[in-house]
Amino acid sequence: MQTGYYNAAAGMVAQFNRLDNISNNLANVNTVGFKEDNLVVGDFMRVFKEARDTLPNENNSQDGAQFLNRTLTKAPQIVDQYTNYSVGHMQKTDNQMDFALSREGLFFAVKTPQGVRLTRDGSFTTNDEGTLVTKQGYEVLPSSYFASGGNISFNTEETVIESDKNGQMYTNLPNSVQMGISSKMLIIQPENINFLKKEGDNLFKYEGSGELQSVDESGAVVQGFLEKSNVNAVKMMTQLIETNRLVGMYQKVMNTQMDDMNNDAINKIARKA
Repeated sequence: MQTGYYNAAAGMVAQFNRLDNISNNLANVNTVGFKEDNLVVGDFMRVFKEARDTLPNENNSQDGAQFLNRTLTKAPQIVDQYTNYSVGHMQKTDNQMDFALSREGLFFAVKTPQGVRLTRDGSFTTNDEGTLVTKQGYEVLPSSYFASGGNISFNTEETVIESDKNGQMYTNLPNSVQMGISSKMLIIQPENINFLKKEGDNLFKYEGSGELQSVDESGAVVQGFLEKSNVNAVKMMTQLIETNRLVGMYQKVMNTQMDDMNNDAINKIARKA
């Protein structure tokens, strides 16, 4: 059995998965509020560091050496995936309907046909009914939503909209320059951010067991700004070049295993015959 061939093929599949991940990150480098995804490739050093204290045999024994050698032959594979939730660059827009969150781990809450979803994309607008919605048409939820439902709406006379750092909104009183209190945006901080799952449209679904809770004093809402993607294009391009080179190396290993070694074996057998 040509173990090296199968290991190289598995390694190439892992690199193809990395290429898909890197390509998706690069495609969203200008997407508002997008969070970079990363993959973890399992290899011998990772296995050894995680299990060296619980190995079935002593490292310096013959059995221990055989165990480590068997581990070395394991094929590389994707063993974990995670999302980088660090805050992206804040871009000033001066649009009163644009909002950003300056702290990591906070999200706006929106209403979708599938239920409440979370997003970092604060490029909001109003629909024909004056309701505050996302670019995809999902309603932006008020802080009172879990208690009494409702939405955030403005009438045609409310032309000036301001928000404080906690998401409390104020609008101009009719035929006046004075500001009156309006709705407050629902800001969510999930108990465990690892339970967030991407669903497309820059939305996250929370799959934790606990209920989502409103953060009353977030101090993180910034009006007139948008949070850009936290994808580092230079880093992604470097990883793309590295991954392409690894694919080429694995291809060379596979060719060596199937062509050169097999031809060599056949020629030696033919001479002996």
